Amino acid sequence: MKHDGRARARALGLSVGHHATGALNAITDVDGVAVGHVTCADGDRTRTGATAILAHTGNLFQDKVPAALAVFNGFGKFAGSTQIDELGEMETPILLTNTLGVGRAIEAINRHTLAQAGNERVVSVNAVVGETNDSRLNDIRAARPTVDEMLDALAAAQPGPVQEGAVGAGTGTVAFGLKGGIGTSSRIVPVAGVRYTVGVLVQSNYGGRLIVDGRPYAAEGHDTDGSIVMIVATDAPLCSRNLKRLAERCFGGLARTGAALSNGSGDYALAFSTAEEVRRTPERRKAVAHYPVLSNDVVSPLFEAVIEASEEAILNSLTMATTTHGYNAATGKPSIIRAISPDALKRL
Repeated sequence: MKHDGRARARALGLSVGHHATGALNAITDVDGVAVGHVTCADGDRTRTGATAILAHTGNLFQDKVPAALAVFNGFGKFAGSTQIDELGEMETPILLTNTLGVGRAIEAINRHTLAQAGNERVVSVNAVVGETNDSRLNDIRAARPTVDEMLDALAAAQPGPVQEGAVGAGTGTVAFGLKGGIGTSSRIVPVAGVRYTVGVLVQSNYGGRLIVDGRPYAAEGHDTDGSIVMIVATDAPLCSRNLKRLAERCFGGLARTGAALSNGSGDYALAFSTAEEVRRTPERRKAVAHYPVLSNDVVSPLFEAVIEASEEAILNSLTMATTTHGYNAATGKPSIIRAISPDALKRL
């Protein structure tokens, strides 16, 4: 897939790992997963947005999914994390946005959830929101995206191809001193005689010295601080404990790209399962429930798959991003962050 002259990593000859990808090489290869963006690129100062990820397009509050969060370095704000850790399940869509937009994202998810049929008497919602700081290209102190714009991202969520690069929550992000953004990838692996899909979506905004498929990329400069949020979906029937183990493997893919993993980085990975047999339906939550889940002894192929998909999703976030002019909110001056060079990548 190409966008504004940009190409995904594989189209540039970069092939990460050895497992097969899904048809779209995207998180939406996991059946039922939907992704939507709202992009706010207005005037000279606004370069931000929101990205919504839905585990399924039904009523998530009623039909919750098992989930788990892994934190490598916690310099960030991840709303909803404590309840996910406590209960091992997720009851809302996920919104990714900028650091100062977390509160508005919570309000958008609350409105979305409370408005759904069947939730008329709901009085508590655990909204799930991840963030990275896009203030190097965006006037982050301005209240964008708005609650209504974030609701637009939720409404836009759909299965199928996923826009990547400088869109949605990746509109103003920076990685390795280059333009970062949204990226996605997937893998299909056989486990216990069944083929399962693992999909990853990232919001890249972190630092280090970039390594592309094992080879150093000579950027003009490099950052050390920054953050990344990685969302993992799978149709494999996993319990929340093994979903946490799956989420932790994202950091293997992150490390392969040369991440600095610094004091000022926020490195988060959230994993959930869409498998119907482990879904937390109202009926199952009211009784003794029997969930058929994969055992510890057979999940290693999923771990390897998520490492590969995380690394490739990050590369896609860079190769699909475009050079962006914006506003540095910390200095009060115009700024420009250049995109990675496809020609330089081809020469690696």
